[in-house]
Amino acid sequence: MTVYTVDLRRVLDMQDDQFYELCRTNPEIKFERNSRGDLLIMSPTGGETGNRNLEASVDFGNWNRQAKLGKLFDSSTGFKLPGGGTRSPDIAWVRQDRWDALTAEQKEKFPPIAPDFVLELMSPSDALSDLQAKMREYRESGVRLGWLIDRQSRRVEIYRQDQEVETLENPASLSGEQVLPGFVLEMAIVW
Repeated sequence: MTVYTVDLRRVLDMQDDQFYELCRTNPEIKFERNSRGDLLIMSPTGGETGNRNLEASVDFGNWNRQAKLGKLFDSSTGFKLPGGGTRSPDIAWVRQDRWDALTAEQKEKFPPIAPDFVLELMSPSDALSDLQAKMREYRESGVRLGWLIDRQSRRVEIYRQDQEVETLENPASLSGEQVLPGFVLEMAIVW
């Protein structure tokens, strides 16, 4: 996925409500904002990446329906992170009690909350350094567990609170650890 970065800060101080309206009036364009306030314009993913995202989402959805521990979100959901960015992970999950603490209006717009878990599945056109910066932004914003999956190299970077990034080469599965209790993603559907 190609990302175009536009620095509007010298000409426009876009507030959260303005960014929300920009996204609403241009639903065919995927926007994000990083913690510096840059506007990010993202291209759609290709077929293989989109298919792998959906396959992983099905596994997460099945687990979440049985576990009933939280809310699951797809890549079209923007989260207003505490660090200032508004990001849309490929898959995100928020613990139920944290979700319930939000108001109805907060839930309807870009929820002002860092998910407990995020997954980013790298597309062939993604720059690894850009996704690593995004994962660091998630972690610094309070995301407890994050997976950056590179299908091409069969490598997974695991981001955890207050820990160094762990890199796995060609893992057969990934565990949700204490964040997603009992969840295991079999990597055969991703590779």
